[in-house]
Amino acid sequence: MRLLLDTHTLLWWLSGSPRLSPTARRAIEDTTNDVMVSAASSWEVATKHRLGKLPGSEELARDVRGAIAGQGFEGLAITVHDAERAGRLPGPHRDPFDRMLIAQALARELVVVSADTVFDRYGVDRLW
Repeated sequence: MRLLLDTHTLLWWLSGSPRLSPTARRAIEDTTNDVMVSAASSWEVATKHRLGKLPGSEELARDVRGAIAGQGFEGLAITVHDAERAGRLPGPHRDPFDRMLIAQALARELVVVSADTVFDRYGVDRLW
């Protein structure tokens, strides 16, 4: 399976949080799965850290790429096509980070690992 971690999923994984569902944890641990983290999540972490909305994230915000690599995850770049697709998505959901993850998941047939049910409205395969 090809997984795309939502930002909260990445944060909960890295912190060992019990908020991460057992199903999500098993999928991420499964070495037969490809685990990806979007550049949008790096952007979100850095932005929320800068705004003071992500306490304790200074080290991660400085080196998201290193944290991703350290876990054996793959970084997923944002393409112009991704940006166009995210911008054209219908509906009232305004979160640009979620919209980018939706666009990337749809374009690449990725399973989004997220507790957020908003992804379901866009026909994205979601695991939680």
